[in-house]
Amino acid sequence: MSPDFFTPGSVRSADDVNEQIRALWLRAGGSLSATERAEYELLVVEWAAAIRGGIVEAA
Repeated sequence: MSPDFFTPGSVRSADDVNEQIRALWLRAGGSLSATERAEYELLVVEWAAAIRGGIVEAA
């Protein structure tokens, strides 16, 4: 697994994760391989967690 993949306790911002998602789609040319799809799914989970964390902090 790539070191760029989500790891529990990650503190990256939603913006940082979103940028990585965008870069993945650009590299893939709009069509993800099975490996890229797995990376994408982990990034989306990390992004959602970062968004939730930002909402809790704002409250």
